[in-house]
Amino acid sequence: MADLPNCPKCNSEYTYEDGSFLICPECAHEWALESETENSGDKKTVKDANGNVLSNGDSVTVIKDLKVKGSSSAIKIGTKVKNIRLVDGDHNIDCQIDGFGAMKLKSEFVKKI
Repeated sequence: MADLPNCPKCNSEYTYEDGSFLICPECAHEWALESETENSGDKKTVKDANGNVLSNGDSVTVIKDLKVKGSSSAIKIGTKVKNIRLVDGDHNIDCQIDGFGAMKLKSEFVKKI
């Protein structure tokens, strides 16, 4: 039997292979086998909605209207954000948006310019 890695989400040792994916039966987390070798280094890759790799200092565009907690207004589709910073966590982009101030965004709601 192949020595498969533990689940990155719940650290379960009961992972199994299904085609090119690894699956955890305990938490139902799925991840690609290629991403396990790709992300084996210290640096984690962050991709936008189109699959382009993002890096610090990039400029991005918001691809859908985003509601802002505690505010009556929203960040509109097409808003350009310059000089992003990548951070760890649920919201992996830290940025400054004109008219809103400091914000944290998820990379799945932006595209690289």
